[in-house]
Amino acid sequence: MNTEQPMEDRLWDYIDGLSSPTERTAVETLIAANQEWRRKYRELLDVHQLLAGSELSDPSMRFTKNVMEEIARYHVAPATTTYVNKNIIRSIGAFFLSMIAGLLIYCFATIKWPSASSSSSSNLISSYSNSLEKNIPLEKFNWEKLFSSSYVTAFMLIAVVLGLVLLDMYLQRKKQQVS
Repeated sequence: MNTEQPMEDRLWDYIDGLSSPTERTAVETLIAANQEWRRKYRELLDVHQLLAGSELSDPSMRFTKNVMEEIARYHVAPATTTYVNKNIIRSIGAFFLSMIAGLLIYCFATIKWPSASSSSSSNLISSYSNSLEKNIPLEKFNWEKLFSSSYVTAFMLIAVVLGLVLLDMYLQRKKQQVS
């Protein structure tokens, strides 16, 4: 099989007139002396004559139009602007908002709120705001206890990852608009 390929190449070059004069004489002697070379030469010569005798048909002038009309018969789905399911985006947003709500609930749960001692609603609001200023000074609030929780750490990690995803989507959209 390995010797057959160079033989075919040499015979095609000989038939097409591409071989050098020394190669031409070498192939002629091989054809005259070797039965296999002679058989392969006749086979390739027949193929060459068949190819030379046939005319290539040119496509009609309406070929492109015919092809395009045939394609238009089929309903081709229009290109979508995005390949991301909107329900996935909504669920990510809902998860993100629930994480923010959970963080706020956690923050409010860790604060020691003053209890109201009066029964009237107007006195309750004024006493509540006065006692809130007195009982919860923000400079003395233990922020380390609030942010050392694993819940807050997980929230911050998710918020950073989602922020990076949104930044990537924004930059990709800007890049597509520029080009």
